[in-house]
Amino acid sequence: MRKKARRLLSLGISLTLLLAVLAACGTGASGGGDEERQQGADPAPAAKAGTLETIKQRGKLVAGVKFDTKLFGLKDPGSGQVEGFDIDIAKKLAGRILGDESNIELKEVTSKTRIPMLDNGEIDIIIATMTINEERKQQVDFSDVYFKAGQSLLVKKGSPIKSIADLTKGTKVLAVKGSTSAVNIREKAKETTVLEFENYQDAFTALKAGQGDALTTDNAILYGMQQQDPAFEVVGGTFTDEPYGMAIRKGDAEFVSYVNDFLKELKDSGEYDKIYEKWIGEKPAD
Repeated sequence: MRKKARRLLSLGISLTLLLAVLAACGTGASGGGDEERQQGADPAPAAKAGTLETIKQRGKLVAGVKFDTKLFGLKDPGSGQVEGFDIDIAKKLAGRILGDESNIELKEVTSKTRIPMLDNGEIDIIIATMTINEERKQQVDFSDVYFKAGQSLLVKKGSPIKSIADLTKGTKVLAVKGSTSAVNIREKAKETTVLEFENYQDAFTALKAGQGDALTTDNAILYGMQQQDPAFEVVGGTFTDEPYGMAIRKGDAEFVSYVNDFLKELKDSGEYDKIYEKWIGEKPAD
């Protein structure tokens, strides 16, 4: 009887130990799963706040603008201030969103860097002489057109180049990397050699140094260079249409709609015309 009792007791202890081990294994598996979920083994993607909400939470609009483009976005090396048509538009947008035009950070972009900087969240919006085209529409969403420009040529006064027809074999044209102007000039003046630079000031410096016969980009930008150095002039009229739009991260329909409403209000109020005349020197065409 005693032997039987001892066997039952021993069996009971064994079963208890087995259950404890199984429970521990189960807890370990469960804990491992929780740890993996916490470490992001296969998490559901978090819903990102829209650009507008992000700007409001931050209390500051971060705008990608040019630092090298007279009339649109040019940094004064002395004061460090950035001024131009695009800058004034960006400040007005900051004022509409946050109630104060000073709640803005201006970050330098180039034709090559602006879309990557928008995509990775360094900037909220691109306001930087950016032409709307079908290729870019695959990468970003655009606002309505806020400035109408056209591609032209800048040459030294007295140059034999008077129009795009004069860009023949042996001529060199300077352009900016990543710009539609570089693409257009290769298509429309197939015999000319195109040299590309990082930004407009580098290209203009190269033109003044005699490294090329002409510089090409939108006429509005070239007029700014002409103001900088009257020894150069814009020639040949325009040979493309270059509608500028503000670029917004792909899929952010709310912010696109907000920016378009802002543009309409700016034009209806007359503020747009004031900014245009301040920098371009004339009223915008209808």
